[in-house]
Amino acid sequence: MSANDVDANGDETGNGWCLYLIECRNGSYYAGITNRLEARYAAHAAGRGARYTRANPPLRLLGFRAYPDRASAARAEWQIKQLPRERKLAFLLG
Repeated sequence: MSANDVDANGDETGNGWCLYLIECRNGSYYAGITNRLEARYAAHAAGRGARYTRANPPLRLLGFRAYPDRASAARAEWQIKQLPRERKLAFLLG
């Protein structure tokens, strides 16, 4: 990943905000938002991320979706967390 990664819609993430979905080693999904995806995933992988991913380490990044600002990324995070597991990846990929 780099500062100019392209999301599922073909948009560059740049330094904007994004919603991301991680598959954890226990098979669960973890959703979060960040404006520095590469650094945030590295923090999760190193055990310095969210409490949930410290207890359930990440296996892989399933994907991400860019948003223009923190508020819209946070709204999308709330929405994805309301969905059943089988619909989360579809929501993320659009």
